[in-house]
Amino acid sequence: MDLFALTRHLVDIESITGNERAAGEFLHQELTRRGWDARLMKVEAERFNVLAVPPDATPAVFFSTHMDTVPPFIASSEDDERIWGRGSCDAKGIIAAEITAADKLRSQGINTGLLFLAGEERDSLGAKTANENPVGGRFLINGEPTENRLALASKGTLRVEVIARGKMAHSAYPELGESAIDKLVSALVRLREIPMPSTEGIGPTTVNIGVIEGGRAPNVIPDYARAQLLYRLVGPAEELKKHIADAVSPAEAKVMLEIPFVRLRALDGFPTMVAAFTTDIPALGNWGEPLLLGPGSIHVAHTEREHVEKRQLLEAVDLYVQIAKRLLSQC
Repeated sequence: MDLFALTRHLVDIESITGNERAAGEFLHQELTRRGWDARLMKVEAERFNVLAVPPDATPAVFFSTHMDTVPPFIASSEDDERIWGRGSCDAKGIIAAEITAADKLRSQGINTGLLFLAGEERDSLGAKTANENPVGGRFLINGEPTENRLALASKGTLRVEVIARGKMAHSAYPELGESAIDKLVSALVRLREIPMPSTEGIGPTTVNIGVIEGGRAPNVIPDYARAQLLYRLVGPAEELKKHIADAVSPAEAKVMLEIPFVRLRALDGFPTMVAAFTTDIPALGNWGEPLLLGPGSIHVAHTEREHVEKRQLLEAVDLYVQIAKRLLSQC
C-alpha cells in the first residue's frame, strides 16, 4: 500500500474521537505486516494507542500524531493534486507520511519508532496515557498540519465555562424575576474588554465565544444561562484566569481545560511557523524533546473541504527522514 493509498484507506475508516478502535486495529495489523513490533496501549474501554518499534530496538526518535478526527465523517476522494476527506490533513495523511518515512529509515538501518494516539481532538487522553508509559526516546517528532514548516511554538488552550443564575418569573412582570441571560450578556461584554496578553514573535492571546445557551421560553424570565469560551494562550494563564473571574462576577467562571503554551525546537535550514492551535505535545513530556511538523494546512482542517496536497505528502516523507537523521547525529 503506497503513501496515497494508505492515506485514503485511513481516511475511509471513521474514527471520530471516542471511536478510534477500527483505525487503531488497522494500523496495528498494517504495521505488524510491515515487520514492526506493533503493540496496543490501552487508553480506556474500546480505545487504545498504537505503538510500533523495530524488533529488538529502543529508538531515540519517535514519530507521533493522532488517529481521531472531528465530526462529521467524510469519505475520501482524490484528484491529480489532492486527497480529500475527513482527516486527510488532520492527521491521517500525516500518519501515512510518518509510516512511510519510518519504513524508509529502517531500510537504511536507522531505527525510529511510531506512536499513534487517541483523543487529541478532545482532551489528549491518549497522550496522557502514553506519557505514563514511555519506552525511551530522546526526540519526539509530532505531526500536525503546518504546511511542512517546523513550528517555533504552539499556543496553549484555556477552555472556560461561564454560568449565570437568576430567578424565574412571568415575562410580563420582569421586576419579579432576575434574568440570568442579562447577567451572562453583561459578563461576556466585560470579558471582551479584558486586554489580551501578547508575546513577541508569537502574537496575541485570542478568545472565541463558541457556545451561548440558556432560558426556558420567550415568556419566562430565565433562571439559567451559560457560555463556553476558548482562549488560545501565548504564555502563562494565571493572571488571565484572575481577570476572567473578576470580569464575570456575579456569574461564575469554571476552567474546563488548560493546556500550556510551549516553545519548540527549530533546526537550521528548515522553514518555520507559529502554530496558533494546540497539540498533544504538552502531554508527552516523557517522550523526549518535541518538534512539530506535518503536511497540510490547518486552514482547511475541521472543514467540509479538508484535503492534503499530494506534493506535500511526498515532501513530508523526505523532511521526516532528514529531521530524524539530523537529530540522531546529535545522539
